[in-house]
Amino acid sequence: MTKHTHHRALPVASKLKFGIMLTSFILVAEVAGGLLSHSLALLADAGHVFTDVIALSLSWYGVRQAERPASHGMTFGYHRVGVIIAVLNAISIFAIAAVIFYEASQRLGQPPEVNSLLMLTVAIVGLAVNLLVAFWLREERRSNLNVRSAFWHALGDALASIGVILGGIIILLTGWFVVDPIISVLIGLIIILAAWRIFKEGLRVLLEATPPEIDVKKLVDTLGQVPRVRDVHDIHVWSISPELHAMSCHVLIDDLPTSEAAAIRQKIEDVLRQQYDIEHSTVQMECEQCSTNDILCKLRIGKRGDKGST
Repeated sequence: MTKHTHHRALPVASKLKFGIMLTSFILVAEVAGGLLSHSLALLADAGHVFTDVIALSLSWYGVRQAERPASHGMTFGYHRVGVIIAVLNAISIFAIAAVIFYEASQRLGQPPEVNSLLMLTVAIVGLAVNLLVAFWLREERRSNLNVRSAFWHALGDALASIGVILGGIIILLTGWFVVDPIISVLIGLIIILAAWRIFKEGLRVLLEATPPEIDVKKLVDTLGQVPRVRDVHDIHVWSISPELHAMSCHVLIDDLPTSEAAAIRQKIEDVLRQQYDIEHSTVQMECEQCSTNDILCKLRIGKRGDKGST
């Protein structure tokens, strides 16, 4: 018996597109400003802004893809397209960080002169835009994981912009140009942290790992407290996308009429949705003990025509 309920995309696509345009403008401005001012810190911050553009774009893409209906060829829809793109983009961000570290090592010995005034100006504009994007998305972040991720990316880049501003002030007051590559290394570390989180989360989804916020043993215990449920086993919990969880399981119940079994199934689905945010569940009801009652399903690869064991 199955339940097919999916998240409905929130009407935030236009806000995300606005955020993408603003952040892309800052990306171009910081790249140009970093090249003209010879500021590696500004270029490093541009790398961080690039991660923000990715986050906003993936959020927009995720909202749009979630609206596409499932088909016979794509029975779960297109949610994982954005996950694959996120993993590939995380790998590219690692490469950007490596370039930043290399350039910083070259500049630490003989730091070039930096136009601190231009560096300050561009960083202040970047800070203002990132705060604007965060403010623009503040309401929707509460109900959409994609938007929440983009929101915190914007705030994180605002912090990086503050670092560039402080560096520009120090250079302007003291002439210590070595501050620029030092700040660029710190921003590079922030970029790696953001990329690692994206990569790890995407990889867990592609490996169909249990969502980190769900404790399978606790979930089984909770379902076992539903009246007339005797056992829960052969359980799978995975994510179709980071914000869309799914589960399948076998549930052993008392020998009851079909109408009463349906009420138990509905209660189980309500518990899964309300307590564990699992919107897509497949529950196989049983009134006789299965050949195995292990919590986790044991799979084997058999020859065609063989019946796989669970």
